[in-house]
Amino acid sequence: MSNTTVRFMQGNDALVEGAIAAGARFFAGYPITPASEITEGMSVRLPLVGGVFLQMEDEIASMGAAIGASMAGAKCLTATSGPGFSLKQEGIGIASMMEIPVVIVDVMRGGPASGMSTLPSQMDVMQARWGCHGDHPIIVLSPATVTECYELAIKAFNLAELIRQPVIILSDAIVGHLRERIDLPDPSEVKVIDRKMTTKSPEEYAPFEAEEDGVPCFAGRGTAYRYHMCSNVHTEKGFPADTNHAVASKLLARLHKKLENYEDEITAYKFFGSEDCETLIVAYGCVTRAARDAADALNAEGVKTGVLQLQSLWPFPRKVVAGYAEKAGKILMPEMNLGQLIDQVRLSTAKPVEGLNRFDGAEITPQQIIDKVRDM
Repeated sequence: MSNTTVRFMQGNDALVEGAIAAGARFFAGYPITPASEITEGMSVRLPLVGGVFLQMEDEIASMGAAIGASMAGAKCLTATSGPGFSLKQEGIGIASMMEIPVVIVDVMRGGPASGMSTLPSQMDVMQARWGCHGDHPIIVLSPATVTECYELAIKAFNLAELIRQPVIILSDAIVGHLRERIDLPDPSEVKVIDRKMTTKSPEEYAPFEAEEDGVPCFAGRGTAYRYHMCSNVHTEKGFPADTNHAVASKLLARLHKKLENYEDEITAYKFFGSEDCETLIVAYGCVTRAARDAADALNAEGVKTGVLQLQSLWPFPRKVVAGYAEKAGKILMPEMNLGQLIDQVRLSTAKPVEGLNRFDGAEITPQQIIDKVRDM
């Protein structure tokens, strides 16, 4: 029988516990609202499990420290909000090119610039995908509950190690700060994936020679194995080859292909409400909570409504959206921004998709969704 610990916990604190359960033993960050509780929590929890906590001088240094610690073999976390997330982008691009596992949390707040520092938004969705220059691969997950903060933290670390890939968790000020009951499983029952290590000899080993799944193996640092890490286009040995068209084509294609190879492991979603819905609401993050309440009310009135919650935003789960959209008569996409993800839904179906947008720092309410569905 499973042993669980019942807690009443904040979303940011649950994310800390999920990271620790997944094996995170290094954190570098800088306090920023509304993500500071993650930094504070890791400063308390990491020393208790033999980990290392560093408060850095800024978000650029935080990202660099996390990359370096991961290269040395540690599972690493860093956390921030909008302005700090902007500063991390160059480092995220480097981690993508050098295939460094690291988890980055962005607890979203209103923008642009310093924006609304204490108010929630979903304004960083496109930045999470395209904030770095170049056609880089990225995985982005989005929790809607305290329990999902814990669960998706574990999933993020497992994906980062499995695919050798930076993973972003897009939380928000509502999910990060709300408190709910959570059943924490016994740590021994948590499925943890560690990075794949080479079985080749030092003479045979190349740090960027991919296995069949497109993912290269690591080798132990401080041993006889040689590493050369380079953020340029590089050969399988890790040396620059940025003027070699064949090497560039092969490398960039592989970086994206490995995400395709693990599509099933990356894709995460939930469905609530009427399976034979006439109205489909596609939501993510904190808006999911309002969408579920709205759907419950509409279904009680006899208006068949379903909610498709996207927990993985990038790579965008187009097949999942297309499957649910096919059954629905009308589709609504509520977002706390000017409409950053709705076009991806539109590309997934030939049916019309309407948006409901709020970007004033207040949350979308169930009644707003109900009124919009009735108008549709």
